[in-house]
Amino acid sequence: MLDRDGGLLRGTLDVLILKSLSWGPRHGYAVAEWIKVITDGDVLVEEGPLYTALHRLERNGWLSAEWGYSDNNRRAKYYQLSRTGRTQLRAEVTSWERYARAIGKALAAASPLPA
Repeated sequence: MLDRDGGLLRGTLDVLILKSLSWGPRHGYAVAEWIKVITDGDVLVEEGPLYTALHRLERNGWLSAEWGYSDNNRRAKYYQLSRTGRTQLRAEVTSWERYARAIGKALAAASPLPA
């Protein structure tokens, strides 16, 4: 979902980050790559918004982080879901599924008002 400036709607990036980390720790670039691959390139996350979101989620207690080394032997900060983050992910997924169903109903409407 895009806002009028072509960016992700508020909250979309958060749930995508949380979901990307649900299988284990990843560094920021790997999070962005997961989002790109899983959405067939329809959602591209730039560094600025990505790292702003990662830091905010860490401050909220939804992620923990520690320094390590990437596959190409570069120092990288690895993020993982905290227990609170897993709970938040479940809540976010439920909310997004309900929202997607509601939008789907509206877009499939065949008349201006329900009969």
